[in-house]
Amino acid sequence: MEIFYSEDIREDVLCLDADETAHCMQVLRHKAGDSIKVIDGRGTLYHCILLDEDYGGLSEGKSKAAKGAKDSKANRKKGPEKVWARIEGAETDWGGYPYHLTLAVCPTKNLDRYEWMAEKLTELGIDVLAPVIGERSERRVLKLDRLKRILLSATKQSLKGAIPTLTEPKTVMEFIENSCRKVEELRLIGYCSDEVHPRTNIMEEIKIFLNETSGDKKCSKPKIVILIGPEGDFSPEEVRAAMAAGFIPITLGSSRFRIETAA
Repeated sequence: MEIFYSEDIREDVLCLDADETAHCMQVLRHKAGDSIKVIDGRGTLYHCILLDEDYGGLSEGKSKAAKGAKDSKANRKKGPEKVWARIEGAETDWGGYPYHLTLAVCPTKNLDRYEWMAEKLTELGIDVLAPVIGERSERRVLKLDRLKRILLSATKQSLKGAIPTLTEPKTVMEFIENSCRKVEELRLIGYCSDEVHPRTNIMEEIKIFLNETSGDKKCSKPKIVILIGPEGDFSPEEVRAAMAAGFIPITLGSSRFRIETAA
């Protein structure tokens, strides 16, 4: 299934931007009258019919054709800069899950691993990816624009309607402090030691939480937050602060994992 993305959605029509139009019209060679499926990145899938390139006089390809035969030929080669489609129907919460999952993960020293992780997390199903910087983090800078493109691509590839939200990087302490203001969510922290507090099994904690919230009509989607540290793990001070904010130390088993594997 081919999925496109649009931010420009009106009452009964939507518009694909230059990149999506090029993929739709030049790479896949769609034409007016073809059926396409478009997501808005917020969870809705639109069933659409492609309109003529000159719909509403808004297409660059048609407007430049009047300049002369030479320009017209060049425009036909290049294709329209944007294309419009008529909305025939919509599906809300398309490809969604019955939970709201936030993963706060410290950047890996090797940036490629973090980008691979972002792609796979999107495919598996998360709602928020929150980069956090720990006291022991070796990397403190990320390419956010590139990460956003990876999240969009993975969302379309894995047939989901909502693109995970990518938050601005915060320190672990700032993230923990912000979490204190929220209620009715399960907060877990992946920690490699029992030094601060004995750890519990992650699946057991999630199972208990989902059972407790299953009959709560006010909680349409149970919220789960998981905090994953850097290669050098969280500092004891960070773990104590997390526990004071309601985070539960968890273990993923007896193996030692890379950051991206743990996430």
